[in-house]
Parts: sequence; structure tokens; C-alpha cells
Amino acid sequence: MRRLKEKQQSTYNAEKLEINTVPPKGLALHVHLLVVLMGVIAVANGKLLSDSDSDTPLAGNASNATALYVLGDSSVDCGDNTLFYPLLHHNLSLYPCNGSHTSLLPHLLAEKMGLPNILPFYSQNGSIEELIVGLNFGSAEATIVSSQSHQSLNQQLRQVFETLQLLQLQLGENRADHLIRSSVVYLSFGKDDYIDLFLRNSSGLMLKFSSKEFAHILVHQIMHVVRNLYNANFRKIICTGILPIGCTPRRMWERYNNTTVVEDDHDGGDCVKDINEMVLEYNTMLDEHILELKSMLPDVEIVFCDVYRGIMKILADPGHYGFGELRSACCGAGLYGAMIGCLSPEMACNQASSYVWWDLYNPTQAVNSLLADSAWSGRPFSDICRPITIQQLLTT
Repeated sequence: MRRLKEKQQSTYNAEKLEINTVPPKGLALHVHLLVVLMGVIAVANGKLLSDSDSDTPLAGNASNATALYVLGDSSVDCGDNTLFYPLLHHNLSLYPCNGSHTSLLPHLLAEKMGLPNILPFYSQNGSIEELIVGLNFGSAEATIVSSQSHQSLNQQLRQVFETLQLLQLQLGENRADHLIRSSVVYLSFGKDDYIDLFLRNSSGLMLKFSSKEFAHILVHQIMHVVRNLYNANFRKIICTGILPIGCTPRRMWERYNNTTVVEDDHDGGDCVKDINEMVLEYNTMLDEHILELKSMLPDVEIVFCDVYRGIMKILADPGHYGFGELRSACCGAGLYGAMIGCLSPEMACNQASSYVWWDLYNPTQAVNSLLADSAWSGRPFSDICRPITIQQLLTT
């Protein structure tokens, strides 16, 4: 009865928020034509494989992972996979990564898996060599809630399904199924839903929904996508939580400039308490729903990775981990480097490795490296990923 009630409530809330579970027809046609064109190019280049073709290995690295497919927001994309990013970005930061997307968590994990560089969806040319090691469908500022401005979660899911069709065309059904079952899917959403929508009170969201209701809508959509991935035969899935938005330079700058701030809005440190409480509400709910779904689908491994916990451990003892600057962004201008984001690499600090934050909302590569190490092996931060580490996930 409780689950039925929650399902009804989720459906009602989703309708009120106008979440589209199917991409617009124009987009679907565009993606479909793109996939067909990619297939034609692959055939023209002599890259179409049959089931008997063994020249292109599907499994050969030590980690027992054949590919990594990434879906997400600015936590997985530096703008490379976002068409017209400089015109669409909302956060005044044209360079949200220090270096390139290879400094982000999923790409650091791909390196540990022994996989080559995972290309953005819009950068690949449809060759089988690129598809069988994975793709990054993620887009900076993408949201779980559908948006016409960015590639939402459901739009990225559609691109995944189109890619799977192309794999079946090029590999044959049996080999494609083997690849999918041994691949890893990485989901990282929610940050931009809070930054760009809820905390901005876009379309009056804060008046329509409590923070708990909003979190429930987001988690419900994530679980819907996980079920769709399971039905597509993916059996190794990673879901990450949201980082502590209340500790980011931009939020600290905005709170400093808010004359109505009260002491209780701070958590006793350098973070905004009420915002972090919203994030924890979402993370906890996502973790619980993953455990519940896992109990219903015993042949799938779903791992929850708690990046919030990892970053808070760094902030609690920064010197131990080699960090000296906790509040300010390495690349930005104004107080906390957060009045204006990273408009040029020349704006960056000289020693990014001593900073926790790269720009307005994104951690530095040094932080992501610690998170990747912990997600992979459980060290230096234990239980960041649960119930098992990423390394253990790949051996199941």
C-alpha cells in the first residue's frame, strides 16, 4: 500500500512539473537519423562486423569491464558534449574543468578500468572501435527534469538506446548483448536540477514543492531510468549522489551577499546548512531506493557512490589531504572567485592541486582523484561506494 501511494504521488508530482518521459518528436527523429548516418558511415568505411569477426575484442582488459557508458550533468561533462555551450550556460563559467573532461570522476574511473578515453557522444564518428569502449552522453547543465535548453536525462537515455541499436547492427545481436551485459553504466544527475531550477525557484518550483517532494520526483525519475537500463540488459550500474552544493564558492558568495542571512544558515563551518540539508535529503532517498530496487532485481549490481561524504571528509581535514584553500575557486573572479566564473584558463590559480574547488560549483582534479581512488578501492575514504567498491563491481 505504501509503495502504491508513493507511486501515485510521484506520478502526480511529475505531471505537475511537466516532466517529459519521451523526448520531443523532432529530437527523436534527429537522433534516429544521426544513428542511421553513423551506421552508413561505418559500413562505407568497412567497419561493419559480423558475429564471426573476432578482430575487435569485446573483453580483454584486466578489470573485466568491456565499456563505460556515462550519463550525467556538469559532473561528467566540461561543455564538450553540449552544443552551443558558451551561449547556453547559466553559471558564468566557460571552463568548468581544469584541463579537460579527463579530470572528471567517470573518466578517472575509466582509466582505472583500463579503458581508453571515453569520447563525448557528439565527438564520435560511429566507428565500432569507439562504440565498444563506451560513450559519454552527459551534458553540462543537463537536468533530470526535461528541458528544451539542454540534454535532459530522458534525452540522453534515448541516445543510449539508439547507440545500442547501432551496436546490434554492427556486431550482431549476440555479441552486442555480451558487450552490454559486461559494460558499466555511470549515472550522475541532480546537481544542476538544484542549482539551475530549485534553488533559483525556476517557474516557482519552491512554491509548488517542498524540498522532500522535489527530491522524490528526481529519485523517481532516476529509478525509472535504471529500470529501463536493466530492461536493455545492463547489469552493472553506478549511481552517484550530489556533492555538497552548500559548500561551493558560488553558494558561499551568494550567502555573503544576502543581507537576510541568519547564523543558523551555516553548519558551523564554511558551508550553507539549509542547502546541504536538501542535498542530503536527495542522496539519502536515492540510496534507499537503490537498495529497494536491488532487492527486486537480484541479477543486477547497482552501486551508490556518495561523493558528498567524500568531499565533506576533505573539508573536515583539508591539510591531511594536501589542500590549503577550502572556500575560493581556483578559476574565477571576485570574492571566493565566485562573482564571475572561469571565463579563461588564464584566470586560474597557479597551484590548482591545493584548492578544493575549481570554479563556481565544480571540484578540482585533485579532489576528483581522491574520490576516484576511494570509489575504486575504498581508500582513503571507506564506504564512499556501497554496498561494494567499483573494483569489486567489475569482478561480479
